[in-house]
Amino acid sequence: MDKSRSRQRGRPWARLPLWAAISLTVLGVGLVVALLAFTGWQLFGFVRQMAAEAPIVAQPEFEAGSGDQLNPQAVDSAPVALTPASPSQDAPVTLEELPVWEGSERITILLLGIDRRCEEEGPVRTDSMIVLTIDPVGKTAGLLSLPRDLWVEIPDFGVDRINQAHYLGEGFELPGGGPALAVDTVESTLGIDIQHYATVNFAAFIEFVDLIGGIPLEVPEKIEDLNYPDECYGFDPFIIDTGPKILDGATALKYARTRATEGGDVDRARRQQQVILAARDQAIAQIPDLLLQAPQLWETFENNIRTTLTFDEALQLALLVRDIPAENIQQAVIGYNDVYVSQTPNGQNVLVPIRENIRAIRDELFTSPAAPAISLESISEQVQTENARVALLNGTTIFGLASATEAYLLEQDVNVVEIGNADSAAYQTSQLIDFGNHPYSVQYLVELLGIPPLNASQGQQPDGDYDILVILGDDWRVPEDTE
Repeated sequence: MDKSRSRQRGRPWARLPLWAAISLTVLGVGLVVALLAFTGWQLFGFVRQMAAEAPIVAQPEFEAGSGDQLNPQAVDSAPVALTPASPSQDAPVTLEELPVWEGSERITILLLGIDRRCEEEGPVRTDSMIVLTIDPVGKTAGLLSLPRDLWVEIPDFGVDRINQAHYLGEGFELPGGGPALAVDTVESTLGIDIQHYATVNFAAFIEFVDLIGGIPLEVPEKIEDLNYPDECYGFDPFIIDTGPKILDGATALKYARTRATEGGDVDRARRQQQVILAARDQAIAQIPDLLLQAPQLWETFENNIRTTLTFDEALQLALLVRDIPAENIQQAVIGYNDVYVSQTPNGQNVLVPIRENIRAIRDELFTSPAAPAISLESISEQVQTENARVALLNGTTIFGLASATEAYLLEQDVNVVEIGNADSAAYQTSQLIDFGNHPYSVQYLVELLGIPPLNASQGQQPDGDYDILVILGDDWRVPEDTE
């Protein structure tokens, strides 16, 4: 199956003044900033122990132009600074004049929170890993928090805690470093494609929240964390009562990082998402004020963020995220009902995934809300206009399945131009790849062949003379009355 990832590309807009470009970017990635800045307390004794067991290679943190090269299997470009167009003396453009995100495929970003203390050098772990997914067609988004102690397979390193992936990628100087290995690990764990990553440290989050005047939220339970860490290896006790609050940056960070509630990491993940959405709403409500603070915001983000998003992409996503209603943002946390607690041979407490539960969470998060029912007859005209050329490959051991399906689809006026065998006969479910823009044909084929919505994806370069490739899986049988 083609795993190519298409990315929207464009040119910087010379007419867009620097302050406006920065501000719009900030609004869109404000959500990302909040996500990334949340990391948890690492026991420094454990850190030092692990540091002694693995080679350490010091790398400057969040330094522009670091020359990282990403693993092409994880993401498709090196991390870049979000560099806007040069300042212009032209009149500011309006929001309506700015380019919009034109892609129709889902975009998924891995958000990584980095906890570096006391100007430490060398590789670090991530205590916060959140998957952000956006459906630009359905105007929906989803957040999935992964617990740091999730016991998973790290490619080429065996099973370990999921937060160890970033440490290993940095320590062994792998292509793309820690973020690329973290992307690979989450992709294989969840069975999804991730197009980008972003990492942020504490400073960006604190300053962002302060610049928007704090965030209003409801604290559901009193928290007393006498062991909350300071910025080194001491303590800075945190206590907050229940009720409505307006949290400044430092307090919001503590609220999101503490684990001093009964649910531990799971409660913390829910608070993180609560703060994220509150920060998003507050930022969107303050567009005029943020315009005036754009230079300061940009300086903070430039120094504290690493991402594979280009400036063009960030600006387009900013406009897209701004238009997603709050009720269209799904939230999910892999909790204690989705794992079981176990111990490793060396005594580490870990969370072993219950695969079917996590798959169910993934499927719900990555499936867009059902569109209003549309009969196949109602879109047949659009399907004929697209006239997509369809190739069918048999991905099963059933002899003649592609040929029988071809006859069935020709009766439904589908333009089948090629049939054959897939690279494997072990496809459990059918797959569809659209090498262009054929939304009606894709919808038509998904309905006719019963293809799971998550199995319809975009591709860039087909191997043959066709527009849509369908790989028939073991879940498909030609209706009996048409065979």
